[in-house]
Amino acid sequence: MSGSGINVELKSVDDLFSTEESRQDAAREKVMEIALSELYPFPDHPFSIREDDSMKETVESIKEYGVLSPAIARPRADGGYEIISGHRRKRACELAGLETMPVIVRNLDTDTATIFMVDSNLQRENILPMEKAKAYKMKLDAIRRRAGRPAKGDKENSRQLVGHLESAELVGRETGESGRQVQRYIRLTELSPPLQQMVDEKKIAVTPAVELSYLKPEEQALVVETIASEQATPSLSQAQRMKKLSQTGGLNEDTMLSIMTEEKKPPKEDLTIPGETLRKYFPRSFTPRQMEDTIIKLLASWCKKRQKSQER
Repeated sequence: MSGSGINVELKSVDDLFSTEESRQDAAREKVMEIALSELYPFPDHPFSIREDDSMKETVESIKEYGVLSPAIARPRADGGYEIISGHRRKRACELAGLETMPVIVRNLDTDTATIFMVDSNLQRENILPMEKAKAYKMKLDAIRRRAGRPAKGDKENSRQLVGHLESAELVGRETGESGRQVQRYIRLTELSPPLQQMVDEKKIAVTPAVELSYLKPEEQALVVETIASEQATPSLSQAQRMKKLSQTGGLNEDTMLSIMTEEKKPPKEDLTIPGETLRKYFPRSFTPRQMEDTIIKLLASWCKKRQKSQER
């Protein structure tokens, strides 16, 4: 009869005869062998692939045992797959002469993929300062975008998360670094490429480099020129003065050269002698203060004798 208002949903033949176990298996992630030519690097991947001794060991391991840990990738809009985790493994496979590698494919949005990529790569050893700086910035940007548009059904959780923790602290949580330290690293991305290279080469320490990052592009170019001409890099105090002069419009070639050519104070060196080393030279009744006074008197006497000897 028409107009009964009853809708009957008919299941497919596959649904009727499939088991719960088979349905769960179909939804489970699977490892696929994917051609290396179909695997593309993550856009703006900040971590370099170095063909060092560690890479040689990885290549030898792959030749003997294969790839023990599958890479993680996501489908690419233009075809193929975008690597999220496994860039070094892919290169090692190429060096080992393989044509495919095991991969787990996940459908992740760009922000989630970015966070996953950064966290999985920050566990590496010997990460360069600029690699960490660029990775932290990518993750921070992704976290802020996600906070601006929380996932459906997760709006309240997102608000609580961002409300209780600063975004920068979330970025550093995986590596145990404070939000302030994360912000310092991110400031390094404001440096010119030549200064970034000097940071990675340890010619400029991270702390003074952060101060230099506040200089205008033309002032940073002048820093590079001055470093080359004077064969010296700015200390923290010198970088701080450059930053102040830049803020007041007083940083130019003359003031920068004046700062860079001044004589740097030698590093402070404190001498500490363990008490057990000194104790054997003094009576047991001597207090630490008495021991110190005696040492100073003996040194004064020794100094006078040296002066008299040099006058003869």
